[in-house]
Amino acid sequence: MTNLKMKKEFKVIADLLPNNTRVLDVGCGDGSLMNLLKKEKNIEVRGLELNQDNVQQCIHKGLPVIQGNAETELHQFPNQSFDYVVLSQTLQAFYNPEKVLRELLRIGKSVIISIPNFGYWKVRTRLLFFGKMPVTKTLPNTWYNTPNLHMCSIKDLFNFCDEKNIYIKKVVGINEDQTSLIRRSNLEIKNLFSKLGIFLIG
Repeated sequence: MTNLKMKKEFKVIADLLPNNTRVLDVGCGDGSLMNLLKKEKNIEVRGLELNQDNVQQCIHKGLPVIQGNAETELHQFPNQSFDYVVLSQTLQAFYNPEKVLRELLRIGKSVIISIPNFGYWKVRTRLLFFGKMPVTKTLPNTWYNTPNLHMCSIKDLFNFCDEKNIYIKKVVGINEDQTSLIRRSNLEIKNLFSKLGIFLIG
């Protein structure tokens, strides 16, 4: 993901978060989002990250981070111990995304999830016309070295939340430098033209 796209995604996430709240960033990477939230919104942040190099970068930035595997270690966090839990473009990489999502909803009063949208029109056309798994800016890996195990679209996650009785508070779609609200009434068209979907649930 380019820095521009990352900044846009993080700006949307930051706008969904009130000032002076407690936030857990699961799969926090190098701490870029945590740093933004801490500096611009006075948010008390904590990160959970598996990659050792990323953990070291967080530490160098003075950010509180725990090294661990979100798939197996979220149970250590107490119920409702954070106001918000953020999971940025990682849900599709888990072996059991439903279990992880349930844990996030237990830990946080609300959860923010962003996903690369497999229903985006360029992804669809590349699969249709070239007959192979697409490689795009938001899905940069080839099929054999991708960390993604469960690709889904914005519509898929909408339907999943409905089926599991998970309340959707807000959904924002990102396409290039534009953002738009996604509702049931415009879901089909936004699922086609949004590269990323950001869900606020809880």
